[in-house]
Amino acid sequence: MRAFLLRAALAAFFALSIQAAYAQSEPVLVGLDAEFGHLTSTSDDAIKMGMLTAIDEINAASGVLGGRRLALVERDSRSVPARGRENFAELAGLKDLVAVFTGKFSPVVIEQAKLANELKLALLNPWAAADEIVSLEPSGTYTFRLSLRDAWVLPAVLAHLHSRGIRRFGAILPTSVLGRATEARLGALKKGAGPQPVGIAWYNRGVKSMSADYASLVGAGAQAILFVGNEEEGALLLKEMAQLPSERRVPVVSHWGISGGNFVDLAGDSLGSADLLVVQTFTFVGRKDAKAAAVVSRAAALFGLRGAEGIPSQVGFAHAYDLTHILARAIALAGSTERVAIRDALESGKDYPGLVDRFARPFSAASHEALRPGHVFMGRFLPSGSIQRVAK
Repeated sequence: MRAFLLRAALAAFFALSIQAAYAQSEPVLVGLDAEFGHLTSTSDDAIKMGMLTAIDEINAASGVLGGRRLALVERDSRSVPARGRENFAELAGLKDLVAVFTGKFSPVVIEQAKLANELKLALLNPWAAADEIVSLEPSGTYTFRLSLRDAWVLPAVLAHLHSRGIRRFGAILPTSVLGRATEARLGALKKGAGPQPVGIAWYNRGVKSMSADYASLVGAGAQAILFVGNEEEGALLLKEMAQLPSERRVPVVSHWGISGGNFVDLAGDSLGSADLLVVQTFTFVGRKDAKAAAVVSRAAALFGLRGAEGIPSQVGFAHAYDLTHILARAIALAGSTERVAIRDALESGKDYPGLVDRFARPFSAASHEALRPGHVFMGRFLPSGSIQRVAK
């Protein structure tokens, strides 16, 4: 019911914002293609809310290009790559559309990144973490990311495990591109240098049980579990662990996929019995600065929230919020809605005081990654669904 009411409020706000935007002459359009048809995802709502909050601020400050308003145009990929390509191509056909934002599913965004280069339209990524989405040599490419890069996850996890004195861990991985990439990184670890994997267990999407895989890894000496996956599979693992005696439950450190959906609701009471940490790059928890307070206040007024705890998947909200402001600055720098000019301006923008960080130069010709490994931290879920940064 809570998810239904949130989506209803978003839909109502979206309809009103479009009507208001088109009441002005020739709004500048920004696209969003995300997995709105995915039943357990919340990252889509978070990205949309972050974009709309930034758009509201930008429009309240006279918009872009001498008073033109920004307006959001939305499509639903349903997490299907072919549909994501179709949606991107359709959005690219709209007059005065300057960029398309993505959702969380890397297979969709990988395909859209190829099309972005072909159609010469900026693809702005506030979530999807697959390395190949953004080239390490981005000259001439049209994809820009303000988000995690998968290559940064394992070093952060290993540093955390080391800080806790954990020397052996097992990995539960999906049979996907991300799972295979994680396997390769585990295989490249230097023997004896830091925590070592004792084994890997594989699962397919829609798996019904992980108990045997978990037991096998713990039986092989794993003192912790590295989990890679999304909210449904992560909740399944925790529920099965909760049925075990406490002495047979080991800590779980998860890739951030579980934070992109209604994981807390799916996990239920099992969350309280688990020592679970998740990779993150942003949280409102503990933020007391004026910037965060102003953004939360505006989002609360727009979407009828009581505070930051009402914002789902806060990391996606913050990334999308900052990316929208960075785009608006690039439009101003380009001086038009010409797409190649906007792409070049994205590489040239400087000194953006963002929500995630203060960016001296978010992007450049040498890097289309706004974040760095130092932005990665480990967090713990609170009952509200927000995530609190942990000290180690």
